[in-house]
Amino acid sequence: MGLPKTYRAVARLGWTSSTGDRDGALAHTGRVPETIEIPTGELMQRPPAHSAVKVGGERLYRRARRGDPIEGEPRPVTVHRFELLWREGDRAGLEIECSSGTYVRQLVAGLGDAYCEELERTRIGPFRLEDADPERMLPLEEALGFMPSHELEPGAAERVSHGLAVPASGRVPDTPVRLMHDGSLVAIARLAEDGQLKPFIVL
Repeated sequence: MGLPKTYRAVARLGWTSSTGDRDGALAHTGRVPETIEIPTGELMQRPPAHSAVKVGGERLYRRARRGDPIEGEPRPVTVHRFELLWREGDRAGLEIECSSGTYVRQLVAGLGDAYCEELERTRIGPFRLEDADPERMLPLEEALGFMPSHELEPGAAERVSHGLAVPASGRVPDTPVRLMHDGSLVAIARLAEDGQLKPFIVL
């Protein structure tokens, strides 16, 4: 759904890694950056050679394993927030909130001679790691609460329940929307070119 993500990472400074993390070939350079700052805002970023991005129908990490590493084409990403949490010796703790599709390993490598030693995703959109509970199942209405909703009249709700498109009443965003009726989720739909809401998931 393209929700922003928050990560906590540990950067090891004065080292490089062939993969950007501790699983690659590590080299100690001793060149430790004086300041630790990751730029925020819209950036152009190349997917790393050891990533699942496809180029020519093949995932980059497969090429890299064959000894033919290449990076992907630059693409726009957004870093919404960066915070330096702590710094001890050649390691630093970072918190980064970024758009979907951002490679944190590349952001860490951009500090200078550094690689990502630890990485943990702590949030996706409104969902936080500390709230995770394997014993609790979120109702769909709550789990998808970040999506815009559209209330249906009874007749329209009946049509949508059979997978049929219905005219959109009022302004509808050009993103997937929840189709609701009497507090219940009926379907997920997209706004079609003809101005109708076309369900692609019917509950």
